[in-house]
Amino acid sequence: MYENAPNTADPIPSHATSDSRFHHDAARAVLERLRSAGSVAYFAGGCVRDLLLKREPKDWDVATDAPPDRVRRLFSNTQAVGAAFGVILVRHQGSVVEVATFRADAEYVDGRHPVGVRFTTAEEDARRRDFTINGLFLDPLKPGTIDDQVIDFVGGRNDLKNGLIRAIGNPEARFNEDHLRMLRAVRFAARLGFTIEPETAAAIARHAQQLVRISPERIAEELRIMLTPTTRVAAYRMLEHLGLRQLVFRFLELPKGPGRVDQSVSVFASLAPNRPIPVGLALAAASIDHYLWSGPQNADARRLFEKPIAMKVVRSLRQSLKISNDESEDLLGTLEGLDPLLQSHPPRIATMKRFLARPTSTFSRELMESALNVGVLDVSQVHAIQQHLAELEKTEFAPLPFVTGDDLTSAGLTPGPNFKRVLDAVYDAQLEGRVTKKQDATALALHLWETPG
Repeated sequence: MYENAPNTADPIPSHATSDSRFHHDAARAVLERLRSAGSVAYFAGGCVRDLLLKREPKDWDVATDAPPDRVRRLFSNTQAVGAAFGVILVRHQGSVVEVATFRADAEYVDGRHPVGVRFTTAEEDARRRDFTINGLFLDPLKPGTIDDQVIDFVGGRNDLKNGLIRAIGNPEARFNEDHLRMLRAVRFAARLGFTIEPETAAAIARHAQQLVRISPERIAEELRIMLTPTTRVAAYRMLEHLGLRQLVFRFLELPKGPGRVDQSVSVFASLAPNRPIPVGLALAAASIDHYLWSGPQNADARRLFEKPIAMKVVRSLRQSLKISNDESEDLLGTLEGLDPLLQSHPPRIATMKRFLARPTSTFSRELMESALNVGVLDVSQVHAIQQHLAELEKTEFAPLPFVTGDDLTSAGLTPGPNFKRVLDAVYDAQLEGRVTKKQDATALALHLWETPG
């Protein structure tokens, strides 16, 4: 028993934020209360892994042999978010601590959740978890260093030292139980700079097709975490190597073909190195790679910028990932925004100014730069466009229009489809300096109204 033993180690990293320390202190108080009531209680999972890696834990979870009803009796403010699975949220000292009873899982029937659990020991609880690095416990009340306090039933410490993501036990069984673990393996490996252990990687490749049984929303949640930070290229390469990336685009119908043999030509991999990117931009780049790698040998990346095809991309990803409306708009805008710029003839000044005014123009420019870097766009064409855009950025490229629909209505014109043609043409003339006053713009609008479109 260690309840009254002196503790000489502070598990909190010296660089920890005040929020992390605040949550740690609350979690430790919960743990101490459980121990004082005669229960076994440890810190568990990700916080232990991160401490050993000298990273700041985001969450401090407690695992215990106390069943859920006992946990609820010990604390006055609790919420049973998963009592059937032994999970109770304890609100303590202004923080929320997840307390989970040691458990063993029953059969998994949907590729995601067990049909039930039974409460058990810490060792058996560790052995039902996904990866060895996540199967560690820590006893903060035991005297000594953090290394002395770690409880390792599954070899997680060695895998942490060797930079390996290894499934606990039989990897076939782990991925049969929960198919989402395949994506989690990639996420952890990329985030930590680790390698997926060969038998674990082989099991993922064999089970890749089972990922389609997981809800699109959960898959999208994992991909958002993986494909946007600075470690995204490692995750992307693993998704491709293990046969997982292709499943994301399984609903995208494009011309078939052998694709490019050299898959080192990747728009995604060259995109905005060393900084995070938004989901819409990430998916736009990945969709170009998919087309180049899986489409006809002479695939032209510019086809994906055409609005009908860009909309196909969006629809397919809404089906496979249930991406949000905002993400869909970013994806569509990033792709189709480049279409008017990359036609066979140079774009007009008005076209480039309208492009700069688009909310996704920055994303489109980053995508164009990346596609240029890997040789899938014409160098001279893109360089000329980039130069003109840089010059136009210094000007007032999105002025308020001289003429609006209200102006046309006030002039006695009847609203209808012709309004857009006239207003667009007059605004183009304004952007290109062919009209510089409202009076001239109004006269042009009236002239165009009388001229067949």
